[in-house]
Amino acid sequence: MSRTAHRMVVAVLGLVFASGAQACNQQASPVAHDKPFWRAIAANKYEIPPNEKPFALAQELSGYLGSPDPELRDDLTYSILTVWIVNRQQFSQEELIQLYEQWTANLHTGLGESGTDSILGRSFSALCLSSLAERERKTPFLGEARYRALLASALEYLKDEKDLRGFDPVKSWIHATAHTADLLAALAEHPLFRKQDQAAVLHAITKRLATANEVFLYGEQDRLANVVAVIVSRADFDLDGFQSWLADLDAKDRTVWKDLPPKLQPLTQFQNDSYMLRAVVPQILQRQSTPASLAAQQALLKSLERR
Repeated sequence: MSRTAHRMVVAVLGLVFASGAQACNQQASPVAHDKPFWRAIAANKYEIPPNEKPFALAQELSGYLGSPDPELRDDLTYSILTVWIVNRQQFSQEELIQLYEQWTANLHTGLGESGTDSILGRSFSALCLSSLAERERKTPFLGEARYRALLASALEYLKDEKDLRGFDPVKSWIHATAHTADLLAALAEHPLFRKQDQAAVLHAITKRLATANEVFLYGEQDRLANVVAVIVSRADFDLDGFQSWLADLDAKDRTVWKDLPPKLQPLTQFQNDSYMLRAVVPQILQRQSTPASLAAQQALLKSLERR
């Protein structure tokens, strides 16, 4: 065979193999469902359609957590996943752990950016992790090591997120701080949440409020207050530690008035702290009272009187 003929044969075989590989890849890749498909699931009370594999659908939905389309990201993806995970208790332990690993990894994607769409994937992964934490509380599947890793990831993400947008007129809810607060609240209700974790979470909340450099406008303080109320309502609530945290917060906030007119950053922190503390009291009242929670409530009221 001549060199020219040999090269022609090689070229033809290469095209054949390439076409075959492409066909195999196309067969292996699942077909993405359109938005009407997901709307139909929501309209049908979140029933899984016949001949569909629930976990494959969950994996596809996970890919939409960073979508700039608010209906797809929030109304459909988050809602469907939450119903399936928390209410219907779909998915095996191994599948739930895969979602846990995927969503915790998402918390680091684009972290440090601000004003970009990468925030959507991080924020809504935190929100979906709160659903996993709710499922974990009902039917444990993580184990202690993964639970503690998730708590550490939530605290780290609350501290490190730079994009604090709450609402966008086009992309709708972004809300990273509120979503992380929901995750922390679910984790704080778990039996594995230790007494020493209470101080770590309380200090993380005040650190987030102190470093926000803006007054939160979309209920973030209320969602953080819910975390505090969950801690106060625990049977192992550390009242002494709480009172120490509150006294430290009061002392830092009073420094805002040493300058007249006050400087912007201390005043911003003062407003965020005050709004958060005001929201804690009614949320404590919604829960079963204990002598320790009543004492915490009184300490909060005295703090608010001094502000």
